[in-house]
Amino acid sequence: EAGIFMFVSFRLKRTYLFALCAAAAIAAVVWTFGHTSKTAAVSAKNTQDSVRLPIIMYHSILKDPKYHGKYVVSPQTFESDICFLQKNGYETVGVSDVVDYVKYLKPLPAKPVMLTFDDGYYNNYLYAYPLAKKYNVKIVIAPVGYYTDVYAEKDADHPNYSYLTWGEMAEMMSSGLVEFENHSYNLHYSNKKGSRLGAKRLPGESRYLYDSMLKNDLGKMQERMKEKTGCVPLAFVYPFGAFSNESVHVLRQMGFQATFLCTEKINLITHSKDCLYSLGRFLRPSGPSSTSYFKKVGICAKP
Repeated sequence: EAGIFMFVSFRLKRTYLFALCAAAAIAAVVWTFGHTSKTAAVSAKNTQDSVRLPIIMYHSILKDPKYHGKYVVSPQTFESDICFLQKNGYETVGVSDVVDYVKYLKPLPAKPVMLTFDDGYYNNYLYAYPLAKKYNVKIVIAPVGYYTDVYAEKDADHPNYSYLTWGEMAEMMSSGLVEFENHSYNLHYSNKKGSRLGAKRLPGESRYLYDSMLKNDLGKMQERMKEKTGCVPLAFVYPFGAFSNESVHVLRQMGFQATFLCTEKINLITHSKDCLYSLGRFLRPSGPSSTSYFKKVGICAKP
């Protein structure tokens, strides 16, 4: 009986030890899995595999209400927009920030937004630039080179109709808050009989002539920007949003890393370079309050 008792006791001890080891192993696996999962979750959050980017499109800013409309807002409206965005956790970014995120995995803010201005009006310098400095926000301006070369120097610094001078562009750029992109050298026209709409390909136009036209015009603007400001634009902003599929390969060949249209959508930015072409933007007209406007485009206030 003593032998039987010793045998049973040994078996029970061995079973108990085995159970303890198994429990310890399971606990180790659970801890490791939980720790790994938390690390992976933090890593996924930090690497930001995709970011939603709303882009707002402004044009002219003027004080006189009689000019306010689809393409003209007041300084107060622009300031209200900035305050709304900052209050609700949005941070402004430039084109270079988005390119760095896509190409080099440089983090973007959790809630990025881009504020763009088309055409290069002098009133952007007069009203938008001081507000950018006041609130420390970034803005992106896309001037038309021909307007600066021909009109700005003749009749500079009139809020209602003047365009930015090269000197004003250089000053704004030096602040670190303003980026300038290519809006063509002289393709910003749409009402000339028989002329093309912006940078769009003409019916029946050969690929060779179309490609040559784009390279000549956009290349001239790139050269003028480098000559006058020391910087070369990263992006091309299609005049009127007029887009032709045939332009994409030419712009890539020329080194443009992003393009902007007038299609209203929130952009999903990933680590694929393709996501930077044909970026959508929301036109900001005069009239709606900041709260109602941003709610309409999918940027809501905090609850």
